[in-house]
Amino acid sequence: MATCPQCGSIARDRFLLLSFFSRTRLRRDLRILETSPRLGDAYRRMMRRSFSYTACDFDLSAHEGDIRIDLQNIDLPDGSIDILLTPHVLEHVPDTTRALEEIFRVLAPGGRMYLQVPLCRGATSVPIEPEFHADNTPVFFNFGWDLTDSIRSAGFDVTVLLTEDFSDMLNDRARRPEPTEDGFDVLSLWNDVRTNQLAVLADRALSDRLGFLPGHQFATWECAKPAG
Repeated sequence: MATCPQCGSIARDRFLLLSFFSRTRLRRDLRILETSPRLGDAYRRMMRRSFSYTACDFDLSAHEGDIRIDLQNIDLPDGSIDILLTPHVLEHVPDTTRALEEIFRVLAPGGRMYLQVPLCRGATSVPIEPEFHADNTPVFFNFGWDLTDSIRSAGFDVTVLLTEDFSDMLNDRARRPEPTEDGFDVLSLWNDVRTNQLAVLADRALSDRLGFLPGHQFATWECAKPAG
């Protein structure tokens, strides 16, 4: 997990923020909503010093939030946020299509969602047995690359942000990847990938410095609402 001894962030947290900071024109009046943020008060103070930042959670039981939000029925006006940061939440939402439609509605034209889900296999599946994550939240979907199709159907332009080493593995069609023991089916990811939707966010040196290893654990969807 490459936990930082100073701030308590894990590598996934840092990859999400790198995605946002490096791909967005930053300004003080950005309206940012983050779903179920894992990091605590120091992180939230930093975000509030820099942006108009709100933290939310579904029922405020597993994560502290400023407001309660159900992604399937977001109680916010149309076009009322500029950035949505949503790490490892969508897999816990029963109706993916409805959630994506609601997110598209509340984002302002030109707004973006940075979306992380556990990308453990190439194609989306439903758990055969009841599955829960560490905060005892049920998992409704184990998403694959075809999540991109659902996001595009909601109206977004989509790019999947990766580390350089993971991108190179996916683009090397002559060499099958070796299995891993971390619960990620890298052969399935390699088989089912659509390489025209990918962009490298972190090169090998940056990945090594910030702990983005192994690279297949950090895919992040950048979902842009058209400005027109």
